[in-house]
Amino acid sequence: MFVFVLNCGSSSFKYQLLDMSNERRVAVGLVERIGMKDSVLAYEPAGGEKLKETADIANHEEAIKRVLGKLVDAKVGVIKSLSDIAAIGHRVVHGAEKFSGSVLITDAVIAALKENIPLAPLHNPPNITGIEAMMKAMPGVPNVGVFDTAFHATMPAESYIYAVPYEWYEKHHVRRYGFHGTSHRFVSERAAQILGIQKDRFNCVTCHMGNGSSFTAVKDGKSYDTSMGMTPLEGIVMGTRCGDIDAGIPNFLAANVNMSFADIDNALNKKSGLLGISGISSDMRDIRKAASEGNARAQLAVDVLRHRVLKYIGAYAIELGRVDAIVFTGGIGENDIDFRASVVERLTALGIKLNATANNVRGEEAIISTADSAIKVLVVPTNEELVIARDTKEIVGK
Repeated sequence: MFVFVLNCGSSSFKYQLLDMSNERRVAVGLVERIGMKDSVLAYEPAGGEKLKETADIANHEEAIKRVLGKLVDAKVGVIKSLSDIAAIGHRVVHGAEKFSGSVLITDAVIAALKENIPLAPLHNPPNITGIEAMMKAMPGVPNVGVFDTAFHATMPAESYIYAVPYEWYEKHHVRRYGFHGTSHRFVSERAAQILGIQKDRFNCVTCHMGNGSSFTAVKDGKSYDTSMGMTPLEGIVMGTRCGDIDAGIPNFLAANVNMSFADIDNALNKKSGLLGISGISSDMRDIRKAASEGNARAQLAVDVLRHRVLKYIGAYAIELGRVDAIVFTGGIGENDIDFRASVVERLTALGIKLNATANNVRGEEAIISTADSAIKVLVVPTNEELVIARDTKEIVGK
């Protein structure tokens, strides 16, 4: 059974084709600059060379047709016919309270996704565009929606309710939803497997750290609390997002600096975080290089990020009461050896001890704590596409 996985943005999409008989990835790629001049299509078949083509691709429907053409191409294709694709899985960012799990996409589901657009105006519209484009390109093939927010649907009210007028929640759905759910779900389940602990008895703190970052307290295998909120702006310091700030700052800027709320929102989402503090880059690699060369603001960005990381890990450890593991994933979490070490070395109050030799790893599964560490610390590369493909296979199979 082949499952095509689609992660659609406003002018781009990532894709994978997986053979679910053995969960093997058989093709992967990316289409960028859709609707612009010189669009780029990247395609890499398993065991083959990566191809990159430039062309003017008018819309998502055309982009998808080009990708599907590659999959069955006589020279570089990986399947004989598009009829080999049994189902399509879509990453959908926001399911709100309507979707607590993955679903077969119907007209009613699409209508509900459109109702959720105010909660995710930047993400849900392109997700819907991808779904509708696939339906046109491959009519009759089932589509499944897998939601970033779904894993966090198990949070208790004490975790998701904000201390604002309660009617804001009742009338306008103002609450914490959380994101990166497929990643937190995958790495928590995989960490439980590695440690030989039953999933429904496993407590951990999952640390998804990339350009966007979020932490989750996982209790008995389920999301109990998470750092992102109603939007992906809340929580940990990120590449260009501010994370937690005083809610009064936007009003202060509007009243005293003559900034519009649109300008403030843009600054908090796209000009803040590591970029805002360092003034150099949103990429941790660039920032650490500058810090090593004596740039004080770059070092401050690293220090602020570490401070927030420690704050969330400590808070979630107290919330959970018992912690079996702390799990790092994402671009920074999987690859930044020195930053991981600087965090773990500060967790001695939790009885955690770093194994520096084991920590010398990038992009691979590893237990990086010592054998006598009170809490295990792991690196687990995330695989959101596999989660989407697994859910798609299960739902279509039913």
